[in-house]
Amino acid sequence: MARVWTGRVLVAGSADAPAVVSREPISLWGGLDPRTGEIIDRRHELSGRMVAGRILVVPGGRGSSTGSAILLESIRSAVAPAGIVTRRTDAIAALGSIVADVLYGRSVPIVVLSAEGFDSIRDGDRVAIAPDGTVTVTSA
Repeated sequence: MARVWTGRVLVAGSADAPAVVSREPISLWGGLDPRTGEIIDRRHELSGRMVAGRILVVPGGRGSSTGSAILLESIRSAVAPAGIVTRRTDAIAALGSIVADVLYGRSVPIVVLSAEGFDSIRDGDRVAIAPDGTVTVTSA
């Protein structure tokens, strides 16, 4: 059964892919390899997981403003997440996605969900993001 949530759009777009879920914030700088799409922060619970082509579900970002450049580069390299769902605004990720749209004509949709919506997503669930911020979650 699908669950439908309405989120706040940080970067509009569409995506539909399996979720990679963490309850820990992540720093993209030092946390994501922009050439491979692998989570490389060895202290993070997603360490070793690939986010390329997946919906990355994390509470938000942690740390460096350089994370926007990492997301930008991962989009250029075609290894970025298909979309990002957060529980709080992540201006750093949003900036990287917006700049990628300007430079490369490609972006990653980013949506902020309520705690209830965010907490309902499990690793491997199918997540569809619509340009208006509708997030549809189908259990794996």
